[in-house]
Amino acid sequence: MTVLQAIPSVGFTDPVHDAQRAFRGALDAFSHPGRPLQIGRQIAGLPLGAAMAHLLLAMTDPDTPVWWQAESAAHWVRFHTGAGPAAQPLSAAFGVITRPADMPALDDFARGTTASPEFSTTLLIEVLSLDGGPALQWHGPGIQTARRVQVAGLAPDFWTQWQANHAGFPQGVDVIFTCGDRAIGLPRTTRVARLEGIT
Repeated sequence: MTVLQAIPSVGFTDPVHDAQRAFRGALDAFSHPGRPLQIGRQIAGLPLGAAMAHLLLAMTDPDTPVWWQAESAAHWVRFHTGAGPAAQPLSAAFGVITRPADMPALDDFARGTTASPEFSTTLLIEVLSLDGGPALQWHGPGIQTARRVQVAGLAPDFWTQWQANHAGFPQGVDVIFTCGDRAIGLPRTTRVARLEGIT
């Protein structure tokens, strides 16, 4: 049995409304960084969480190459949206990360240019938990004062890399963390600090 035969052919149950809800979820995630959102329902037999799957269906198209850390659902996404694989992280519009502890460095992905910062990679990172990791405080646009966030399962140096990514604004990658049917956005405009006593 090939990979293509093994993956489910189903996509959105209600294509128009499900796509609208998922795309609105992505916009809300970036408009309100760190605020958990529920996106989609699990697709039976698909090795991606509900939020990850629905975001990919809503945001990708034939003009948005996807880099896969593991290509378990690459054929499924290409079947439904036409999004082909990116040969390397630097050429990806989207990066799908399912093993965040050993993901490539953020600098390996497209950061856009000073003139066109929008030509950067958006990373979709499936993590162990959105509330079980080290306590961090997020600041920036879309956050009234500060927001406490506890993403679990990232590489030890992820937040050090993020500081450099944030400092490079307007260039830089954007991130959506997913876990099951939940997601939180981390745009490049967000500054992340460790809470006192957290190492």
